[in-house]
Amino acid sequence: MKTLTILLIEDDMIEVMKLNRTISSLQLNHKIIEAINGEEALKILEKKDELPDIILLDLNMPKINGIEFLGILKNDPILKYIPTIILTTSNNQRDLLECYKIGIAGYVLKPLKYEEYVSKIEKLLAYWSINELKQI
Repeated sequence: MKTLTILLIEDDMIEVMKLNRTISSLQLNHKIIEAINGEEALKILEKKDELPDIILLDLNMPKINGIEFLGILKNDPILKYIPTIILTTSNNQRDLLECYKIGIAGYVLKPLKYEEYVSKIEKLLAYWSINELKQI
């Protein structure tokens, strides 16, 4: 399986630690780039020198929320090709529909139980590490 560079856009430090701990416990070598909000993520992405293979995006964030961030991302001729997966606690059907309209690659609900979270992340990353990703 291929090693992924993952941009995690998440303002909750506990969630960031949880993802890092999960990747570590699964002994995966994926590289995580962290951004605490959409603004910080856009600064990382505008350099365009080391673009992530996939983006994991939380919807509920300060400054630019997840849906606003997606709109900006999908209007960029280069960045729009990066698969973006929503990783959220929100099962709001309006959010779900809006995200798919904008063009996300997936919508994953964060389970409350840690074991279920690990299982979901393992499957999610296994899928993307065997996927043929566009080299930008």
